[in-house]
Amino acid sequence: MKYEIQGEPMPVVICQLEGGESMITERGSMVWMSPNMKMETGAGGLGKAFGRMFSGDSIFQNTYTAQGGPGMIAFASSFPGAIRAIEIDPAHPVVVQKSGFLASEEGVELSIFFQKKMGSGFFGGEGFIMQKLSGRGTAFVELDGSVVEYDLQPGQSLVVDSGNLAMMDATCSMDIQMVKGVKNVLFGGEGLFNTVVTGPGRVVLQTMPVSGVAAALAPFINTGSK
Repeated sequence: MKYEIQGEPMPVVICQLEGGESMITERGSMVWMSPNMKMETGAGGLGKAFGRMFSGDSIFQNTYTAQGGPGMIAFASSFPGAIRAIEIDPAHPVVVQKSGFLASEEGVELSIFFQKKMGSGFFGGEGFIMQKLSGRGTAFVELDGSVVEYDLQPGQSLVVDSGNLAMMDATCSMDIQMVKGVKNVLFGGEGLFNTVVTGPGRVVLQTMPVSGVAAALAPFINTGSK
């Protein structure tokens, strides 16, 4: 499989497949393809389907296969930002935000990422529910806004607003931290909790999560009846 990413800030990844090669996606991100690409929809097993549902994605996956020769398929971002290609192998699984997975080669496996500390699950908000990409192959991840990366050393931590955590190496750990001070909580506008990511590993942050844009627009949207 060969690919090219074009068109930021509303990017698309165009994949060129050999005959018999397949790509998978969990939502309607396919935007165009050659006529010989065959689509098949399946759940991929009850356990995997339940995990995808819990993490906020669709129960079903679409598999596109090039038949009778080379084929082409393109997947587009649903929000202004970037598409990144991530090479996955058994020694380097990656954790991404629940809406970050765009598409991948068939050898990449998706599962829900569980935190060791229960506090992250109950209070971590959007940043807690994430997906783990493992197996082997190229995966494409959708990131919102601009992207900033940090390489954390063992024990080195970074405090992040939950929605801004887009991706991290599976070697990193994640916990939540309550904002200190009553005035800070009531008037600071930053919510009750932040996410604390601790190395070792790479952390990828996004500057404009969809949730942040929705919160900024909410006061200007008239939901009342006239």
